[in-house]
Amino acid sequence: MLVLPSSLTHDTASACARMLQQALQSEPGGLTEVDASALVRFDSSALAVLLECRRASQALGKGFVVRSLDARLAGLSVLYGVDGLLPDAPLPLGANAPA
Repeated sequence: MLVLPSSLTHDTASACARMLQQALQSEPGGLTEVDASALVRFDSSALAVLLECRRASQALGKGFVVRSLDARLAGLSVLYGVDGLLPDAPLPLGANAPA
């Protein structure tokens, strides 16, 4: 599972996108899962990073899902009309949810 950092803004978006792109290459299976539970500070650049990760995942023939998408970021995705491109999935039963 790919994990987003606690902060993802314009200043860190390029580095985060590169990190996710590299990690994506070694992710096994047919589904790319991104854990967004640590993300607390972000701007609309976080959407761009997630969408780029989705494109890269699809280019590898994999599905894409985001786990624990912050409600505020989900709201931004609705505002920008990309909410259907970033499917949210709950953490599996027994997994630790953010406090």
